[in-house]
Amino acid sequence: MTVSVKPEALIGEFARRLNDGYIEIYNEFSLQHELGIFLREKKVAELVQFERNVTYFQLLRSSFAKKEIDVTCFDRSKTQLRLAVELKYPRAGQFPEQMFSFCKDIAFLEELKMAGFSNCLFLAVVEQRPFYSGRADGIYKYFRGGEPLHGKIVKPTGAKDQEVMIEGKYVIRWKELKDGRRYTWIEANPGT
Repeated sequence: MTVSVKPEALIGEFARRLNDGYIEIYNEFSLQHELGIFLREKKVAELVQFERNVTYFQLLRSSFAKKEIDVTCFDRSKTQLRLAVELKYPRAGQFPEQMFSFCKDIAFLEELKMAGFSNCLFLAVVEQRPFYSGRADGIYKYFRGGEPLHGKIVKPTGAKDQEVMIEGKYVIRWKELKDGRRYTWIEANPGT
């Protein structure tokens, strides 16, 4: 039996377990697997799987910004696409590039939502202060300044030849973990 997906409650409990030391994460791979184990334990869906290609769900690859979903929760018949999750745990600086990568994941999740996934979540865990503190212009305004993330986002570095479109409006709110790391999460919904 599966339970209803309540994103705020799920992420809140996952963060509490991180704070309690029950779950330990140290990079994106560990975040992906620990969250998957947690979602399986919570019986979010019959199946919790990693790095599934969109074509596995009979979705047309060319319709999506990316091809693989970090974590998926669904039933065996693949008719109840309950949850898609994209994760980030950046550790090597490149702050504006990583922020743009966050935006690409959110746009991808919006596409998955429109394609039939009931719930689409983005979760980022960061160790470095420049993700949430510092000047609040350009792409930084969404992650440091409280400006709603929405509309056309242009890659802030290099040739500036990439862009993504964010349909929904999302305010990035960083929450602190006991060990000083911070996390943010978004429920992607292009209609908001």
